[in-house]
Amino acid sequence: MNDTFNLTRFGLLLKKTVLERPVQLIGLMGLILCFTLILYTLVLYAVDYGPAQNLSFIWGFVGGGTVLASFVFGYFNTNAGGSAYLTLPASVLEKWLCGILTAGVFFLFIFLGFYRLMDYTFVTAYHNGLDRTSPLYQKLYDHVYVYPFFNNNVVEKVYIMWANFAGAMLIGSLYFNRVAIVKVALLVCAVLGGIYGLNLAVASIMFNNVDVAFPFYTVLIKVRSEVGKIELPHAVSRVSDIFIQYVLPAVLWITAYIRLREKEI
Repeated sequence: MNDTFNLTRFGLLLKKTVLERPVQLIGLMGLILCFTLILYTLVLYAVDYGPAQNLSFIWGFVGGGTVLASFVFGYFNTNAGGSAYLTLPASVLEKWLCGILTAGVFFLFIFLGFYRLMDYTFVTAYHNGLDRTSPLYQKLYDHVYVYPFFNNNVVEKVYIMWANFAGAMLIGSLYFNRVAIVKVALLVCAVLGGIYGLNLAVASIMFNNVDVAFPFYTVLIKVRSEVGKIELPHAVSRVSDIFIQYVLPAVLWITAYIRLREKEI
């Protein structure tokens, strides 16, 4: 039998991972979906469809995915649980893949499937409730549409945020045995704050009257009542995008494997 990966063994491990902790994984997934539905409904009632779609998708996908990632390797909350998990007859790769599938692939498809169904139901109900004889019918109809998962600037940024935050949380759950979600959240906030402060300091040295400095992208300079914008050259901006969108998430998720392997040793 292959010591690195065996499909039958991996299938049994995945089944055990999901079924032995139904409250933590399946129940948490249900809570994330319920939270998304409630947030969508409340914002829709208070504001409009656009904000309801954006806010519920951002908080449900990024927030929910990050929280779920913190529970994937929650075995290490106790010494007994961690020891039992490490002695399971499965390779480090198989255990890591279980975490990747749970926090990544399964969550991605379940959330997007649920969100599409929920959003389609609300949008269809709205369209069916319009007065077809009204002169504003077409305008009102086009105002509300099913939320696109692709070719959407907000959604593209949400995917990137989720990949980075969930990856950071996977690592944190392996480094911090207790209240990992709180510790990782504080650490991420400190890192982001430090990067922003450093970027602002460097921009202030190079330019006068700096108003805002977005790390890696833009510096806003205030001159009297006007605000000017200085952006990175296209080539440099593209390198920054590639790092944040692909390199950093890959490093985070692979580091989780390295840390899991260290625990096995």
